[in-house]
Amino acid sequence: MADITTLDVDAIVNAANSSLGGGGGVDGAIHRAAGPELAVAARVFAPCRTGDAVITSGFGLPARHVIHTVGPVWFGGRQGEADLLARCYMRSLELAGRAGLRSIAFPAISTGVFGYPRDEAAEVAVAAMQGAIDLWSSIEQVVFCCFDPGTAELYRGVMNR
Repeated sequence: MADITTLDVDAIVNAANSSLGGGGGVDGAIHRAAGPELAVAARVFAPCRTGDAVITSGFGLPARHVIHTVGPVWFGGRQGEADLLARCYMRSLELAGRAGLRSIAFPAISTGVFGYPRDEAAEVAVAAMQGAIDLWSSIEQVVFCCFDPGTAELYRGVMNR
């Protein structure tokens, strides 16, 4: 359990909205901690489609980069949400790998205001990570940064299976 804005890693992943200009939850926290330059740099890439990702500098953050990804809104699991969520993780890893980054931290993408059930999101996140990490040999450390104890325990349980 930690605050993703305080992590000293090569990149943190921002659970962004399509405008990439900041919002609520982890997105707003990252933008506040990074400073106004982050919104200016990210907006160049807007709109960002669900499941896609872009990379910017980390500006005022300890992390040197921010990878912004747009997770799916939960509609009951009947509109391809799992595939889109998995793509968020895979695309973020791809950007980190292509940039030669060694460490990356992810929040629980889409589990806040986008309403994705935490348990299902954890399963998708861990499976996507396991499927994609071998493609990017530069990445040595992947962190699932959970904001609350319940989510952290959930992710630990999924990873331990």
